[in-house]
Formats: sequence, C-alpha cells, structure tokens
Amino acid sequence: MAMGKLIIKLGDITEEQVDAIVNAANTTLRGGGGVDGAIHRAAGPALDLACAKFNGCPTGEARITPGFRLPARYVIHTPGPVWQGGDHGEAELLAACYRNCLALAREYGCQTVAFPSISTGVYRYPLAAAARVAVKTITTGLAKDPALWEVRMVCFDPTTEAAYRQALETHK
Repeated sequence: MAMGKLIIKLGDITEEQVDAIVNAANTTLRGGGGVDGAIHRAAGPALDLACAKFNGCPTGEARITPGFRLPARYVIHTPGPVWQGGDHGEAELLAACYRNCLALAREYGCQTVAFPSISTGVYRYPLAAAARVAVKTITTGLAKDPALWEVRMVCFDPTTEAAYRQALETHK
C-alpha cells in the first residue's frame, strides 16, 4: 500500500473539502483570533456549544467536534504551545499537537486532514522551526497509517507556504 502524501498549499482552511480540518485553538477551545476565529465563524455558533462541553483542552492534546457548517466533516481542535524561547518543551508540545490530531483523525476514520500552521501566529513560534516539527511529525504519521491518504498543510500566506515547502524539501 502506498504511503499517503503531504500537500503544502496556499489557501483558506475553512474552505477545504476534507474529512477533518485542524483548528489551532486556545486552551479554552472557545474561539479566538486568527485561524481559530475564522473556523468558529465559518462553522457557526453550534461549534462553540460543542467545544464548551470539553471544558478546555491542555496544550498538545486534541479534541474533535462535528464540522457543522464547514465543508469538513470534523474539526479537530488542538492548542499549540506559546513560544518561550525554545527551552520549555515547545517542540515536544508542538509535535504532540500534530500526533494527537492524526490519532483522532484515525480513530474517526478520516482519510484526508487539513492542518494550519499551529502556534506560528499570536503564539510566536518561529515559522521555520515550527514547519520542521510539523513536516517531520506528519510524514512519520503518514508512514505509520496506511488509512491516511492525504494531509494538507494549508498556509494562509506565501511566507508560511515557503517555510513549509522548504521544510519538506530538507526533510526528504
């Protein structure tokens, strides 16, 4: 069986037609700025009600809800680490975000998953370093799980897209 592929693209994650999109959430899971706010707005108010039932989520873990008004069947919410200089376990926590999201996707029978760049916005994780962690963790997950056909890294700007393309090139 062929290994699934990692696709890096420029786009709006709220428009991805996949089994699950990942939300770079905060630990309350109740919506915020950036991609989190965009996903909550696109999914509608039912998403906030579904998230409220979890009473939050620790950094590095993941929770799943229906996609509601999104084209994706599910939203997987994961709070990424806030960058504190790199010696506070940030890389391990960021890798755990990707790993735990892929595990939930597998548990719910998802074959296609779209990720945003987790922690590189208001959480200030350096983009190149975050891209390396993401690419390594996702490609490892794809190698282990033949049911995953495709993982998309959906980048909201060309700078982010370039960083992920570079990380994928150097990872090969």
